[in-house]
Amino acid sequence: MDNKNFQQKNNREPEREKEYDQKLLDVARVVRVMAGGRRFRFRVTIVIGNKNGKVGVGVAKGSDVSIAVEKAVSDAKKHLIKVKIVNGTIPHQVEAKFGTARVLLKPGAKGRGIVAGGAVRAVCYLAGIENLSGKILGKTKNKLNNARATIKALQDLKSR
Repeated sequence: MDNKNFQQKNNREPEREKEYDQKLLDVARVVRVMAGGRRFRFRVTIVIGNKNGKVGVGVAKGSDVSIAVEKAVSDAKKHLIKVKIVNGTIPHQVEAKFGTARVLLKPGAKGRGIVAGGAVRAVCYLAGIENLSGKILGKTKNKLNNARATIKALQDLKSR
């Protein structure tokens, strides 16, 4: 094998950088009861985003956490949305409900940062919103429903 062919084989293009950042929101061990006993699986909730207006939430189950994470990332890629961002914040106040989860998002002043908790903060950060005030109004602590309510609120935004 000559030197030229060797260099071509070993000089592969470096893998392209990850197009989306991801944040693991929740890992839950779920159980299915069978005749022989309990069968355990893992349910994973992931938020992905490019910090430039695209964000998505995915959920998946698998026998291992790493398998569930891969499935959840592919699910999140299928459910990406485009967020309208104006000067680093959202154009207007918006409220949304998903299941029992309710969230309120308000535009933030420049330099204020993301003032929100839990799933709302993760979704807004990965969407690329720099200044925002958010509040979880519902009584539920379910991170998946809170994340989906935030996605729904961001979808409801209208540009000026």
